[in-house]
Amino acid sequence: MQTSSPCKGCSADVHATREQIEKMVRQISRFPEACVPDEVYESRLAACSSCPSLQYGSTCSHCGCFVEVRAKFPDKTCPAPGGSRWAG
Repeated sequence: MQTSSPCKGCSADVHATREQIEKMVRQISRFPEACVPDEVYESRLAACSSCPSLQYGSTCSHCGCFVEVRAKFPDKTCPAPGGSRWAG
């Protein structure tokens, strides 16, 4: 996990708290028809957690998104250069 360089979308001193991220995920999860199935979500998070471009344990350095939020949406993909790290 990389923590020293700033992400694409923000400066290095901008972070969301664990509680803020969890609140966003809960709000999205209230609409299960707009979310990927839990198995897909967990698979995406596993890919993100092993990615060297994950910053602060929550942020993708390629797009600046919180991975726990981005991974919920069926129309989103992993933005890693060279191809998605998400299966399927």
